Formats: sequence, C-alpha cells, structure tokens
Amino acid sequence: MKIAMLAPISWPLPPTGYGPWEQVAHNLTEGLVRLGHEVTLFAAGGTKSAATLVATCPHALETWPEPQRSRRRGLDPATGLLEGPPDARVLEELHISACMERAAAGEFDVVHSHLQVHALGFARLIKCPLVSTLHGSAWVRAAHPMLLAYKDQPFVSISDAEREMLPELNYAATVYNGIRMEDFPFEPVKDDYLLFAGRLAPEKGPAEAIEVAQRSGRRLLMAGMIEPQYQEYYDTRIKPYVDGRNVEYLGLLSQKELAPVYRKAVAVLFLINWCEPFGLVAVEAQASGTPLIATRRGALPEIIVEGKTGFVIESIDEAVRVTERLGGLNPDDCRANAESRFSAGAMARGYERVYQGLAGRR
Repeated sequence: MKIAMLAPISWPLPPTGYGPWEQVAHNLTEGLVRLGHEVTLFAAGGTKSAATLVATCPHALETWPEPQRSRRRGLDPATGLLEGPPDARVLEELHISACMERAAAGEFDVVHSHLQVHALGFARLIKCPLVSTLHGSAWVRAAHPMLLAYKDQPFVSISDAEREMLPELNYAATVYNGIRMEDFPFEPVKDDYLLFAGRLAPEKGPAEAIEVAQRSGRRLLMAGMIEPQYQEYYDTRIKPYVDGRNVEYLGLLSQKELAPVYRKAVAVLFLINWCEPFGLVAVEAQASGTPLIATRRGALPEIIVEGKTGFVIESIDEAVRVTERLGGLNPDDCRANAESRFSAGAMARGYERVYQGLAGRR
C-alpha cells in the first residue's frame, strides 16, 4: 500500500529524549517499511527513516536553533516587519498542507495522522481515508468539538479504555503502541530497587511512589521530566525526599539511558491517578523482564497480566503489600507479554489490517 505517515513535528524521528508520539510514529513507519509498504513520512528536519522522507520544516520545534527560538518580538526598523520567533502554528499548518495536497492529488491509499485533531479538517477533502490515532486527545475536553464534528471519520484508539472518554467516535480498531524490543534488552536477574519513570506530575503518582518505597523499605530511583507548571509540586512533594541514597532522582533520561535502569529494577511503580490511555513505560519495563505495580486506571489493566507481569492495585496499602510478592513473578512472562502484544511488529501488523479494511470499504 501507499501510506502517508503524518508525524508530529515537536521532535525529529526517532526522538533522542522525550517524544512519545514521535517514537510511536517512528516505530510504526519502520515496521510498515519492513512489511513491504511504500511509506512517505512527513516529519521535521533531522528525522532519519527507511521511508521516503518529506521534511516539511528545517528543524523540529523543540530543537529549533536557540537564537531564533528566543528572538524577541518587535518591529525591525530596517524592514518595517514584526520580527520574532518561529510560529509553531504556522509551521504545523504548512506541515499538514504538504501532506494533504499530495493526498488530494491521489498519491496515497491512506493518510495516517498522529496530530490529534489538527489534520481532521482535511478528512473530507482528500481522495483517500484519513485515519487518526487519538494519542489521548479524547481526554482533552477542548478537543471534543473538532472530534465530534468529524466523528464519522475512522479513529484508532490506543487502548479500549481510551474509548470510554468519547464513545461517540467511529473506532476502526484498537491498536496498542509498540516498541522496538531490541532497545530494551531482557534481564532476568534483578537488583532490589524500585523505579519510577515518567513525567514528575501529580497525575503520574511520583509522590505515591516515594511513599510505597519508604513503607516497603526499598530504594527508589526516579527518572523523568519536571515541567515548569509542576516545579512547585516537585519542590514540595518530591525534592525533600531525594537524598541520593533512599530516593535518587536521575533526571530526564533518553530511552537508551533508561533501558539499563529498567533491566535491573525489581519493579516499576506506575501509580497514576488519571485514566491514562496507554503507558509506554509499562511496556518498556515488561520488555526488560521487569514487572509493574500499577493502579487500576486507564489502560493499565489491559497492559498488565495480573499476577504474572505485575499487580494492579486499588490503594497505596495494597501496593506496599504486593512488593513482598514480587519474587514470585517470572521475568520471562513479562518479556513474552511485551513481545507478543506490544512490539513494533505487532503494532505495524495491527495498523496494516486497519489500512486494508479502510481501503477495501472506500
């Protein structure tokens, strides 16, 4: 099939640090190329791919040269123009238009958007199906008017739980996000530390992870981004407990840097308090042979095989108790679950079925 992959432009593909949507788009693109499809990838400059690459902007938004990013807005007397930093909205509109003009000309069998709602306005104007992966957009109330205006278009949910946020949409399938298994080497022999990996935001449960570690008498390693709006949360709820011994903050790690930390952890704590539509951390940990202790929220009951690849708990007290049962879990089961259900190959085959179904109904 001739597939147009419309990737986000915040980071180049594959991202070297944060960039979960970009990572999924990259893994899917490479998987589809391996399956023999003709993929045209629309992405930011700096992207590397086996697909045919169309770099719609010279740099990704988050890697734009700093002198231009920080340029002060103001009138340039020499030109009479209002100067300033690049406009992300304009760059994304150019990015989408570059793909849609070619789709309107009939170049593709399907266009796959990873841009939440931002490409939906073209869905009825092009000659092939436009399938959109939600990537959590149904969780955002402000996105609902656009989603509902195009609710007849095909959407892919990244978990069955994600559908509960907006059941009115036309769901073509649920396709779980997939990872490159080779990026997360398997390790059957574990150390005794617990791991928290993810944004250090209240909904992700880092403070709860500290409580579980303290009460269970285990060391906790923490890795992830501190977003500006949560700096006060970090300073008051996390930082006072970071002593470098019982609780250690490793900073924001790249996927490559995080992989060896996953491998030796006795478990990853995933104590979210919101309906997260997926959780790449939960899959990456299992690929490494590391189980999860996770709250019964969002997609986690779908990702974890209860009592085999981790424990889905209802309270902090229960989370503390199940730390004593971690020795009874088999790391091989964790790896097998990730490989069979959440590998890049499994994701590519899932989307292949979606595209073929849409093309057949066109």
